[in-house]
Amino acid sequence: MSGNEYLSVGMSLSSSNGRFELGFFRPGQSSNYYIGIWFKNISPQTVVWVANRVTPISSSTKLKILDGNLALVADGAQNPVWSTNITAGAAVLATLGDNGNLVLSDGGAKPIWQSFDHPTNTYLPGSKIGYNKRTKTKQVFTSWKDLDDPAPGLFSFDNNGNMSFLLWNGTEEYWNSGPKFGNGTLRYLKPNPTFNFTIIDNENESYFTFTIKTSLISRFVIDINGQHKSLAWLESTQEWQSMIAEPSQECDVYAHCGPFSICSQNSSPVCACLYGFEYKSQNALFFDGCVRKTRFKCEDSFGFKMYPNVRLPRHPQNITTENQAECESTCLNNCSCTAYAYHHHNSNGSRCSLWIGQLLNLKQFDGNGSTIYIRLAASEFSNVEDINSRHLSGKLKAIIPTVAVVAAALLAFTIFYVCYRRRTSLKITERAVEAMDEMIDEDSDENGIGVQFFTFQSISEATDNFLDANILGKGGFGTVYKGMLPGGQEIAVKRLSNQSRQGIDEFKNEIVLIAKLQHRNLVKLIGYYCMQAGEKILIYEHMANRSLDTFIFNQTRRLLLDWTKRFDIILGIVRGLVYLHHDSRLRIIHRDMKTNNILLDEEMTPKISDFGLARMVVGNTFEANTKKVAGTYGYMSPEYALSGLFSTKSDVFSFGVIILEIICGKKNTSFYQHEEVSNLLGYAWKLWNEGNAMDLLDDSLLECCKECEVLKCINVGLLCVEEDPNRRPSMPIVFLMLTDESMNLPKPNQPAFVTRNHICNDSSTIESDKLCSNQLTFSAQEGR
Repeated sequence: MSGNEYLSVGMSLSSSNGRFELGFFRPGQSSNYYIGIWFKNISPQTVVWVANRVTPISSSTKLKILDGNLALVADGAQNPVWSTNITAGAAVLATLGDNGNLVLSDGGAKPIWQSFDHPTNTYLPGSKIGYNKRTKTKQVFTSWKDLDDPAPGLFSFDNNGNMSFLLWNGTEEYWNSGPKFGNGTLRYLKPNPTFNFTIIDNENESYFTFTIKTSLISRFVIDINGQHKSLAWLESTQEWQSMIAEPSQECDVYAHCGPFSICSQNSSPVCACLYGFEYKSQNALFFDGCVRKTRFKCEDSFGFKMYPNVRLPRHPQNITTENQAECESTCLNNCSCTAYAYHHHNSNGSRCSLWIGQLLNLKQFDGNGSTIYIRLAASEFSNVEDINSRHLSGKLKAIIPTVAVVAAALLAFTIFYVCYRRRTSLKITERAVEAMDEMIDEDSDENGIGVQFFTFQSISEATDNFLDANILGKGGFGTVYKGMLPGGQEIAVKRLSNQSRQGIDEFKNEIVLIAKLQHRNLVKLIGYYCMQAGEKILIYEHMANRSLDTFIFNQTRRLLLDWTKRFDIILGIVRGLVYLHHDSRLRIIHRDMKTNNILLDEEMTPKISDFGLARMVVGNTFEANTKKVAGTYGYMSPEYALSGLFSTKSDVFSFGVIILEIICGKKNTSFYQHEEVSNLLGYAWKLWNEGNAMDLLDDSLLECCKECEVLKCINVGLLCVEEDPNRRPSMPIVFLMLTDESMNLPKPNQPAFVTRNHICNDSSTIESDKLCSNQLTFSAQEGR
């Protein structure tokens, strides 16, 4: 195809051998059109490549050569929907090769663009799975979202640069091919008479490729369920036959059975609850996981159930102890600890591994596995023989003969104390006390909560009686103090003021939600206190570099953040939101994403914090509604501010504001006196339309930035703040846009402009009935 030739719906381009076809197609039951490549004579249609997988098109769109590029252009439109986006001469030719590779050439020996370099979910004989060591870029194969939608799904497959291949579920690795043999063949790809597998590894690049020794039609695919499959077409049965499938077992998929369960490939079903746990819902599928049968408090007595020959959960906290008894004692003394494992090595020393909160990814082996000890309430054991007595807490051994008497006494004391508190408390409402009593009495692990309850005295001692010199920051919620626990652990103590808008519901919400979430880009909640005179206190891990806003909006400290570090921070925030929206067992909408809720540890790793306003949605729900709009001016999406409708796309909008603030070094609400625009979003949109987007960049970054990355981030930021939430990308798509260099980004539309009649504090949290008398409007300007 060249010159004035084009393809429209109903037209196609075939390879010379008649095996492959390029044209417009509609996947499954979808009414959307895409341009793609498929096997010409195989039914049902098997698509191997999609050009515009994130931007479906109408039937009036044409594929043609435009300014030296292959482009999809709708009738009457100025800009292409999709383009090869290269710089080339006008005389180019597009051909579909016999191997299914779409090639754009200008007469030279090498193609100037080819579809093999921009894969979707399939790789064919002759294509590469490569890693460029010089540019540190790689080809990523990503599953379809579902059978009707070729947009990138949760699962991806890539080469890690060491010539082992990784399968990912979102941001969590769940399968690894293992290392290669010395002769350059991957261990899981055994030599056979059908395939030639080849690995090339030199100073410039490493890549895997394969060829077919016979006339067999074959392909590798990452399917929508996360399996990496080799499929061959059998003419005799007219169907695709699976030849290789990895992971080959259900138990090899990360967290397949859910929390507090164990996977055994020799059982049916493969998933079972751990001892002392039961299915989370009797009507739910097994992979929803399990919850504790017995509720307990930190002061209760505990034992440990031993599970030998298992694959241990990921993400342990490893410490050094002298012996197993000390390891066990360390777990017992931490109310959040749910399990431990002790590893004794004569030559390499010993290691104690502790797990906090949920246990995920346990697998039972027939032998040669590790041993884990699961923490259970003493009442779960009907007699001492049920459990090895050396794994009982010493306190339990002492009270077994009188446990009934002690339990009755504790119950009586608890009832007396609660009644006393309800009569004497002058600053806590009756409803608030009941809510907190219920939360404190709930079994933490039944709801996935493993947070320690601190005494007021211990918190006071840790902060030197809330000494002013230990103040890390203040806000409308109260004050944050730096503290230190007796063991030397530094903590951040968030003491809510009695006038704080974060009430008992928000306080409880933050404890319940954040304790259930485990991710390196989310702040870790250590404990809480809520009793005395209305005190509400949260104890977090200490973040050495405080919050992101203290850097990017400070004229001196912003110089410490070069472009590489800012880009890493952006990606860290994205990973945290991908986890909240898609990867965690609970789908969480944060509702108050802003720069001062992004904390930075000593390595400048970003961690999302402050879940007081966050909301959990269940199943496939992505949105909800509220009568109480609460958030921060400048970061709230228009549909939430005006209608109370919040969704994952509300967080996407807030992230769009944050990414533009990180690039610019200015607050969204700092453009008060600007003659043409009212906020940062308007300023960014103005520069983008004028072709001067780089003028948005913080002056301190001009010498060290990568212009292509900056422009990509600005493009993504503007896509995230579009007025229509349906046009904003999801966070997994944002992650792909920022990390996949071959991905062509759609052009942004006009963002949601917000103007106001007078100024209110940009950092204040607002509610629907307290909008500082601002009038929220949306301009009708059209971008050029």
